Amino acid sequence: MQVLSVLIPAYNEAATVETILTKVAEATLFPEISLELIIVNDASSDGTEQRVAHWISANPQVRARLVSHPKNRGKGAAIRTGIETATGDFIIVQDADLEYDPNEFTLLLNPILQGHADVVYGSRFMGGKPHRVLFFWHTIGNKFLTFISNMFSNLNLTDMETCYKMFRAEKLKSVSLQENRFGFEPEVTAKIARIPGIRIYEVGISYYGRTYAEGKKINWKDGFRAIWCILKYGAFKG
Repeated sequence: MQVLSVLIPAYNEAATVETILTKVAEATLFPEISLELIIVNDASSDGTEQRVAHWISANPQVRARLVSHPKNRGKGAAIRTGIETATGDFIIVQDADLEYDPNEFTLLLNPILQGHADVVYGSRFMGGKPHRVLFFWHTIGNKFLTFISNMFSNLNLTDMETCYKMFRAEKLKSVSLQENRFGFEPEVTAKIARIPGIRIYEVGISYYGRTYAEGKKINWKDGFRAIWCILKYGAFKG
């Protein structure tokens, strides 16, 4: 039995974290795959930690672990903690909101299990899956960042900024990551692309985006940071 480690960074997600944990735990997977949930509470102040602890206690049949940061360190730092804690054969990040559907894990796992891929990106901009219509400038920004990232990584991704990136665990654990906030996406893309012989695939996924009123946290400052990260880790190979 092979294990998929699902890393769930959570910062003030009390309203949705129990729902997403249930969705992940109930996701349809291949028979040869079992789940490991690693929830990293990044010093939430809204009761997220208590809700996660209660969910784990109420679901002893699920292999789940809660790790907490005493101080808020950012999504990238929470993902690094999750990577260090993960014991599975494959690793994916699942945001604690409801923007991505865990039932699509199999879409990303399939190219890996078939022996074609080491890394699979779930693209919100390809395929016929549902995609909530929201922010025009966010879409332009995402495509612009993907374009610049592709220039330096020599990849032809359509969605570098996607949360859903599935990795063979040994490939991801071989990369030294530094970014503490949303710079994780361009950093990991640049560094993964440099691994000799790495096989990267992309599949279309659904996207149920949320508004800022619904809790979305990324902003224009993170966009500028992403550009810097693309240059730092792509052009200058930091």
